[in-house]
Amino acid sequence: MEQGTETIREKLAKLIDVKSIVTFLLSVTFSVLALRGDVSGQEFQTVFTVAIGFYFGTQAQKCAERKQ
Repeated sequence: MEQGTETIREKLAKLIDVKSIVTFLLSVTFSVLALRGDVSGQEFQTVFTVAIGFYFGTQAQKCAERKQ
């Protein structure tokens, strides 16, 4: 049981890094702005696509580097 708990702690620690926090905050901010009508749907889609693409691109790169 102790080993399973450590694995969960490690996964949570990896989730809470600067890139993850910035991506999450950017997503929330632009979602709120879009819902309020301060930004258009097209602007929201552009920013959101870039942010999420960057986040998942860096995650994929990390995984590829670990496998080498």
